[in-house]
Amino acid sequence: MKKISFLLLVPIMPLIFLSCNNETKTADTNIGQSIPDSTAKKDSTVPTPPSIGDNSANSLDWPGTYKGTLPCADCEGIETTITIGIDSVYTLTTKYLGKKNSAEVAKTGTFTWNKEGGAIRLDGITNAPNQYQVAENMLVQLDMQGKKITGDIAALYQLIKQPMAEVAVRVEAVSLTDTYWKLTQMMGKAITGDESSKEVFMKINGKENRVNGNAGCNNFFGTYEINNNYRIRFSKMGSTMMACPKMTLERDFLQLLEKADSYIIKDNKLQLIRARMAPLAVFEGVPGK
Repeated sequence: MKKISFLLLVPIMPLIFLSCNNETKTADTNIGQSIPDSTAKKDSTVPTPPSIGDNSANSLDWPGTYKGTLPCADCEGIETTITIGIDSVYTLTTKYLGKKNSAEVAKTGTFTWNKEGGAIRLDGITNAPNQYQVAENMLVQLDMQGKKITGDIAALYQLIKQPMAEVAVRVEAVSLTDTYWKLTQMMGKAITGDESSKEVFMKINGKENRVNGNAGCNNFFGTYEINNNYRIRFSKMGSTMMACPKMTLERDFLQLLEKADSYIIKDNKLQLIRARMAPLAVFEGVPGK
Protein backbone atom coordinates (compact mmCIF):
# COMPACT_ATOMS: atom_id res chain seq x y z
CA MET A 1 0.00 0.00 0.00
CA LYS A 2 2.83 2.43 0.79
CA LYS A 3 4.36 1.85 -2.64
CA ILE A 4 1.05 2.61 -4.33
CA SER A 5 0.67 5.86 -2.41
CA PHE A 6 4.22 6.89 -3.33
CA LEU A 7 3.59 6.18 -7.01
CA LEU A 8 0.42 8.29 -6.94
CA LEU A 9 2.17 11.28 -5.32
CA VAL A 10 5.19 11.35 -7.60
CA PRO A 11 3.45 12.55 -10.78
CA ILE A 12 1.50 15.15 -8.80
CA MET A 13 4.58 16.97 -7.42
CA PRO A 14 5.89 18.31 -10.74
CA LEU A 15 2.43 19.72 -11.48
CA ILE A 16 2.34 21.59 -8.18
CA PHE A 17 5.82 22.96 -8.75
CA LEU A 18 4.96 24.02 -12.31
CA SER A 19 1.82 25.84 -11.13
CA CYS A 20 3.79 27.82 -8.54
CA ASN A 21 6.40 28.71 -11.15
CA ASN A 22 3.71 30.07 -13.51
CA GLU A 23 2.24 32.24 -10.77
CA THR A 24 5.67 33.66 -10.06
CA LYS A 25 6.16 34.62 -13.72
CA THR A 26 2.73 36.25 -13.88
CA ALA A 27 3.47 38.30 -10.79
CA ASP A 28 6.84 39.38 -12.22
CA THR A 29 5.26 40.72 -15.41
CA ASN A 30 2.94 42.96 -13.37
CA ILE A 31 5.72 44.71 -11.45
CA GLY A 32 5.45 48.46 -11.89
CA GLN A 33 1.95 48.24 -13.42
CA SER A 34 -1.24 49.37 -11.73
CA ILE A 35 -3.80 46.62 -11.30
CA PRO A 36 -7.43 47.71 -11.61
CA ASP A 37 -9.36 47.34 -8.39
CA SER A 38 -13.08 46.99 -8.96
CA THR A 39 -13.72 47.78 -5.31
CA ALA A 40 -11.71 51.02 -5.30
CA LYS A 41 -13.73 54.21 -5.05
CA LYS A 42 -13.45 56.79 -7.77
CA ASP A 43 -11.81 60.10 -6.90
CA SER A 44 -14.69 62.54 -6.50
CA THR A 45 -12.34 65.51 -6.87
CA VAL A 46 -11.77 64.90 -10.59
CA PRO A 47 -13.75 67.60 -12.45
CA THR A 48 -16.38 66.49 -14.92
CA PRO A 49 -16.42 68.49 -18.16
CA PRO A 50 -19.78 70.16 -18.90
CA SER A 51 -22.05 68.32 -21.31
CA ILE A 52 -22.53 69.94 -24.69
CA GLY A 53 -25.86 71.78 -24.68
CA ASP A 54 -26.20 71.49 -20.91
CA ASN A 55 -25.24 75.09 -20.15
CA SER A 56 -26.64 78.59 -20.38
CA ALA A 57 -24.98 79.39 -23.71
CA ASN A 58 -26.64 76.48 -25.54
CA SER A 59 -29.87 75.82 -23.67
CA LEU A 60 -31.27 79.21 -22.57
CA ASP A 61 -33.00 81.86 -24.66
CA TRP A 62 -30.51 84.46 -23.40
CA PRO A 63 -30.37 87.18 -26.12
CA GLY A 64 -32.30 90.30 -25.09
CA THR A 65 -32.30 93.32 -22.78
CA TYR A 66 -31.83 93.12 -18.99
CA LYS A 67 -32.57 95.91 -16.52
CA GLY A 68 -32.10 96.58 -12.82
CA THR A 69 -30.63 98.92 -10.22
CA LEU A 70 -27.36 97.65 -8.81
CA PRO A 71 -25.84 98.64 -5.44
CA CYS A 72 -23.58 101.70 -5.33
CA ALA A 73 -21.01 102.64 -2.64
CA ASP A 74 -21.55 106.41 -2.86
CA CYS A 75 -24.94 106.86 -4.54
CA GLU A 76 -28.52 105.62 -4.35
CA GLY A 77 -27.91 102.91 -6.96
CA ILE A 78 -26.67 102.31 -10.49
CA GLU A 79 -29.52 102.08 -12.97
CA THR A 80 -28.20 99.46 -15.40
CA THR A 81 -29.38 98.17 -18.77
CA ILE A 82 -27.51 95.48 -20.72
CA THR A 83 -28.49 94.23 -24.16
CA ILE A 84 -26.74 91.13 -25.50
CA GLY A 85 -27.23 89.56 -28.93
CA ILE A 86 -26.32 86.38 -30.75
CA ASP A 87 -23.71 88.35 -32.70
CA SER A 88 -21.72 88.61 -29.42
CA VAL A 89 -22.29 92.39 -29.23
CA TYR A 90 -23.41 94.08 -26.02
CA THR A 91 -24.68 97.53 -25.13
CA LEU A 92 -24.27 98.67 -21.51
CA THR A 93 -26.08 101.74 -20.23
CA THR A 94 -25.54 103.04 -16.68
CA LYS A 95 -26.75 106.02 -14.65
CA TYR A 96 -25.72 106.86 -11.09
CA LEU A 97 -28.83 107.79 -9.14
CA GLY A 98 -28.83 110.54 -6.51
CA LYS A 99 -25.76 112.30 -7.89
CA LYS A 100 -25.87 115.83 -9.24
CA ASN A 101 -25.30 116.22 -12.95
CA SER A 102 -25.28 112.45 -13.38
CA ALA A 103 -25.76 111.59 -17.03
CA GLU A 104 -26.57 108.29 -18.67
CA VAL A 105 -23.44 106.61 -20.07
CA ALA A 106 -23.60 104.04 -22.85
CA LYS A 107 -20.89 101.65 -24.01
CA THR A 108 -20.92 99.09 -26.82
CA GLY A 109 -18.53 96.21 -27.33
CA THR A 110 -18.28 92.45 -27.66
CA PHE A 111 -18.66 89.77 -25.01
CA THR A 112 -17.25 86.28 -24.57
CA TRP A 113 -18.50 83.18 -22.73
CA ASN A 114 -16.44 81.39 -20.11
CA LYS A 115 -15.37 77.81 -20.86
CA GLU A 116 -18.29 76.36 -18.86
CA GLY A 117 -20.82 78.34 -20.92
CA GLY A 118 -22.48 79.79 -17.81
CA ALA A 119 -21.21 83.38 -17.65
CA ILE A 120 -20.21 86.19 -20.00
CA ARG A 121 -17.46 88.81 -19.82
CA LEU A 122 -18.02 92.28 -21.28
CA ASP A 123 -14.82 93.12 -23.14
CA GLY A 124 -13.39 96.62 -22.78
CA ILE A 125 -14.41 97.14 -19.14
CA THR A 126 -11.51 96.98 -16.70
CA ASN A 127 -12.30 99.36 -13.83
CA ALA A 128 -15.70 97.90 -12.89
CA PRO A 129 -17.38 94.48 -12.64
CA ASN A 130 -17.61 93.03 -16.13
CA GLN A 131 -18.76 89.42 -15.61
CA TYR A 132 -22.34 88.19 -15.40
CA GLN A 133 -23.81 84.79 -14.70
CA VAL A 134 -26.48 83.97 -17.29
CA ALA A 135 -29.57 82.45 -15.70
CA GLU A 136 -33.17 81.90 -16.81
CA ASN A 137 -34.45 85.41 -17.77
CA MET A 138 -31.77 86.99 -15.61
CA LEU A 139 -28.19 88.27 -15.53
CA VAL A 140 -26.42 88.16 -12.16
CA GLN A 141 -23.50 90.54 -11.73
CA LEU A 142 -20.38 88.84 -10.35
CA ASP A 143 -17.65 90.49 -8.29
CA MET A 144 -14.31 91.71 -9.67
CA GLN A 145 -12.86 88.20 -9.38
CA GLY A 146 -15.77 86.65 -11.26
CA LYS A 147 -17.32 85.07 -8.16
CA LYS A 148 -21.01 85.11 -7.23
CA ILE A 149 -22.01 87.49 -4.47
CA THR A 150 -23.76 85.64 -1.64
CA GLY A 151 -25.67 86.53 1.50
CA ASP A 152 -28.65 88.81 2.09
CA ILE A 153 -27.61 91.27 -0.64
CA ALA A 154 -27.25 88.67 -3.41
CA ALA A 155 -30.67 89.49 -4.90
CA LEU A 156 -29.63 93.13 -5.37
CA TYR A 157 -27.20 92.15 -8.14
CA GLN A 158 -29.84 90.74 -10.50
CA LEU A 159 -30.81 92.24 -13.86
CA ILE A 160 -34.18 91.03 -15.16
CA LYS A 161 -34.86 90.26 -18.80
CA GLN A 162 -37.38 92.63 -20.35
CA PRO A 163 -40.39 91.71 -22.51
CA MET A 164 -39.84 91.98 -26.24
CA ALA A 165 -42.00 95.11 -26.43
CA GLU A 166 -39.33 96.96 -24.45
CA VAL A 167 -36.30 95.59 -26.29
CA ALA A 168 -34.54 98.09 -28.52
CA VAL A 169 -34.15 96.62 -32.00
CA ARG A 170 -31.00 97.47 -33.93
CA VAL A 171 -31.64 99.68 -36.93
CA GLU A 172 -30.97 97.68 -40.07
CA ALA A 173 -30.29 98.98 -43.56
CA VAL A 174 -32.45 96.21 -45.02
CA SER A 175 -35.33 94.16 -43.70
CA LEU A 176 -35.36 90.38 -43.30
CA THR A 177 -38.65 90.19 -45.14
CA ASP A 178 -39.37 91.28 -48.71
CA THR A 179 -35.68 91.57 -49.60
CA TYR A 180 -33.93 89.73 -52.43
CA TRP A 181 -31.24 87.76 -50.60
CA LYS A 182 -28.46 86.50 -52.89
CA LEU A 183 -26.35 83.61 -51.54
CA THR A 184 -22.66 84.62 -51.36
CA GLN A 185 -21.20 82.09 -48.91
CA MET A 186 -22.10 78.65 -47.59
CA MET A 187 -20.32 76.73 -44.82
CA GLY A 188 -17.45 79.22 -44.99
CA LYS A 189 -16.95 78.84 -48.75
CA ALA A 190 -17.57 81.65 -51.23
CA ILE A 191 -20.24 80.90 -53.83
CA THR A 192 -19.40 81.58 -57.48
CA GLY A 193 -21.53 81.33 -60.58
CA ASP A 194 -19.69 78.18 -61.68
CA GLU A 195 -21.26 76.05 -58.95
CA SER A 196 -24.89 76.31 -60.08
CA SER A 197 -26.96 76.79 -63.21
CA LYS A 198 -28.77 79.82 -61.82
CA GLU A 199 -28.21 82.43 -59.12
CA VAL A 200 -29.14 81.12 -55.67
CA PHE A 201 -31.45 83.50 -53.80
CA MET A 202 -34.43 83.61 -51.50
CA LYS A 203 -37.22 86.01 -50.58
CA ILE A 204 -39.07 85.93 -47.29
CA ASN A 205 -42.67 87.09 -47.58
CA GLY A 206 -43.53 89.22 -44.56
CA LYS A 207 -47.30 88.96 -44.95
CA GLU A 208 -47.86 85.29 -45.68
CA ASN A 209 -45.01 83.69 -43.67
CA ARG A 210 -43.74 82.00 -46.78
CA VAL A 211 -40.26 81.74 -48.31
CA ASN A 212 -39.39 81.12 -51.95
CA GLY A 213 -36.45 81.43 -54.32
CA ASN A 214 -34.12 79.45 -56.52
CA ALA A 215 -31.63 76.90 -55.18
CA GLY A 216 -29.38 76.90 -58.26
CA CYS A 217 -31.55 74.84 -60.57
CA ASN A 218 -35.06 74.44 -59.18
CA ASN A 219 -37.41 76.94 -57.63
CA PHE A 220 -38.08 76.20 -53.96
CA PHE A 221 -40.80 77.20 -51.54
CA GLY A 222 -41.83 76.68 -47.93
CA THR A 223 -42.94 78.37 -44.74
CA TYR A 224 -41.05 80.08 -41.93
CA GLU A 225 -41.64 81.16 -38.35
CA ILE A 226 -39.87 83.93 -36.43
CA ASN A 227 -39.70 83.87 -32.63
CA ASN A 228 -38.21 86.32 -30.16
CA ASN A 229 -34.61 87.45 -30.38
CA TYR A 230 -33.75 86.68 -34.01
CA ARG A 231 -34.92 83.05 -34.00
CA ILE A 232 -36.13 81.61 -37.30
CA ARG A 233 -37.33 78.21 -38.50
CA PHE A 234 -37.96 77.08 -42.08
CA SER A 235 -40.34 74.16 -42.65
CA LYS A 236 -42.52 72.39 -45.21
CA MET A 237 -39.84 72.93 -47.84
CA GLY A 238 -40.40 71.74 -51.41
CA SER A 239 -39.09 72.40 -54.91
CA THR A 240 -39.64 71.73 -58.58
CA MET A 241 -38.06 68.57 -59.99
CA MET A 242 -36.04 69.74 -62.98
CA ALA A 243 -32.67 68.04 -63.55
CA CYS A 244 -29.54 70.13 -64.06
CA PRO A 245 -25.84 69.27 -64.61
CA LYS A 246 -24.84 70.79 -61.26
CA MET A 247 -27.05 69.76 -58.33
CA THR A 248 -24.67 69.48 -55.35
CA LEU A 249 -24.99 73.10 -54.27
CA GLU A 250 -28.78 72.95 -54.54
CA ARG A 251 -29.03 69.83 -52.40
CA ASP A 252 -26.76 71.24 -49.69
CA PHE A 253 -28.51 74.61 -49.72
CA LEU A 254 -31.99 73.16 -49.19
CA GLN A 255 -30.73 70.97 -46.34
CA LEU A 256 -29.06 74.02 -44.78
CA LEU A 257 -32.30 76.01 -44.66
CA GLU A 258 -33.95 73.38 -42.48
CA LYS A 259 -30.97 73.33 -40.09
CA ALA A 260 -30.92 77.09 -39.40
CA ASP A 261 -32.46 78.31 -36.13
CA SER A 262 -31.42 81.99 -35.93
CA TYR A 263 -30.23 84.90 -38.03
CA ILE A 264 -28.19 88.12 -37.98
CA ILE A 265 -28.53 91.12 -40.29
CA LYS A 266 -25.54 93.44 -40.37
CA ASP A 267 -23.99 95.63 -43.07
CA ASN A 268 -26.57 94.57 -45.66
CA LYS A 269 -25.76 90.90 -45.08
CA LEU A 270 -27.97 88.13 -43.75
CA GLN A 271 -26.39 85.25 -41.84
CA LEU A 272 -28.26 82.02 -41.12
CA ILE A 273 -26.92 80.29 -38.02
CA ARG A 274 -27.46 77.08 -36.08
CA ALA A 275 -26.85 76.86 -32.31
CA ARG A 276 -24.96 80.18 -32.33
CA MET A 277 -22.03 78.64 -34.15
CA ALA A 278 -20.30 79.82 -37.34
CA PRO A 279 -22.75 80.96 -40.08
CA LEU A 280 -24.24 78.22 -42.21
CA ALA A 281 -24.87 80.67 -45.05
CA VAL A 282 -24.33 84.35 -45.83
CA PHE A 283 -26.58 86.35 -48.17
CA GLU A 284 -26.28 89.85 -49.58
CA GLY A 285 -29.30 92.09 -49.94
CA VAL A 286 -29.85 93.16 -53.55
CA PRO A 287 -32.02 96.31 -53.86
CA GLY A 288 -34.58 96.63 -56.62
CA LYS A 289 -35.19 92.88 -57.09
